[in-house]
Amino acid sequence: MFGAFSKKALIAFLLSCVLFVSACAKAPSPYAQVQKETTGRGAAPAVAKPAEQGAQFNKFFPDKVKGYDIIPTQEKKGFAEYKVNKDGKTVAMLSINDTVSVPAAAEKYRNSTAKVANYPTVEQGTTTTGLLVNDRYQVKVLSRDPEFTRDERVSWLQKFDLKGLAKLPALPQTTANKLAPQKTAKFVPAPTRQLVPQPAT
Repeated sequence: MFGAFSKKALIAFLLSCVLFVSACAKAPSPYAQVQKETTGRGAAPAVAKPAEQGAQFNKFFPDKVKGYDIIPTQEKKGFAEYKVNKDGKTVAMLSINDTVSVPAAAEKYRNSTAKVANYPTVEQGTTTTGLLVNDRYQVKVLSRDPEFTRDERVSWLQKFDLKGLAKLPALPQTTANKLAPQKTAKFVPAPTRQLVPQPAT
């Protein structure tokens, strides 16, 4: 009887171990969650070969701003991101991405009449302001706190070294040709032929 009880206890123990291991295997990695959130904010899942390395963008971010901590959070090919903390709280996110991987991201600036520091700018929802440098590099400021207003975002866009960023290569010619407005051929109607009455036979 003791042997049967031990066998049941052993089986119960093994089942508990299996369930525990399964639960651990299904638990999402914190790094995977960060990647998911970042991709949702606009980072490109696929990166084109000519995209600039994210490390190239670091020197263009604001360095020191009184009252704020500017902390790098992510860097990969074609993308770099920093967070802005004030009193230990994240109030904004800053990013630069190379739109050569996502031409649609640059397309929304084509018809923009608004400018910041002489670069076309657009509002993305109510929390994000972006501008485009060299028709290629998208610089964005995203509010994480209601008190971080659009005026604050515009101010922070101007804290980037935009002139330095503009010295990076412009779009590859093949990509630029794809994005350039296509000229439509002018329609010329074909001349009409007048019917000449034939004599009756």
